[in-house]
Amino acid sequence: MARSVSSSRQIVPLIPGFNLQARLEANGNTLDCWTALTEIRLCSNEIIAYFMSGAIDISTTCCQAISLITHQCWPAMLGTLGFTPDETYILRGYCDATGSSSAKTGPVPSPLV
Repeated sequence: MARSVSSSRQIVPLIPGFNLQARLEANGNTLDCWTALTEIRLCSNEIIAYFMSGAIDISTTCCQAISLITHQCWPAMLGTLGFTPDETYILRGYCDATGSSSAKTGPVPSPLV
């Protein structure tokens, strides 16, 4: 005869007054940083091609995301996608040199909209 085993866990109730959406909206810069990180993930093929050949241009949208993260957020965020500090520095320098800085053109468009 087969024996059935099940388990459950207690779900912790939300803390009164805790509203993640409100916190993110209040700190719009943080949301821009996460949106930029998503954009970089979407353009990772062109970044890899850039490092492999050095001849392929990184798109303006991708450079805007790189500039936003490296200038206004946390450059270490790129490490979550597997880029080393040296690669992050190279990407920042490339995008700064091409003039695609998000500081000049505004926030990165959200890929989620």
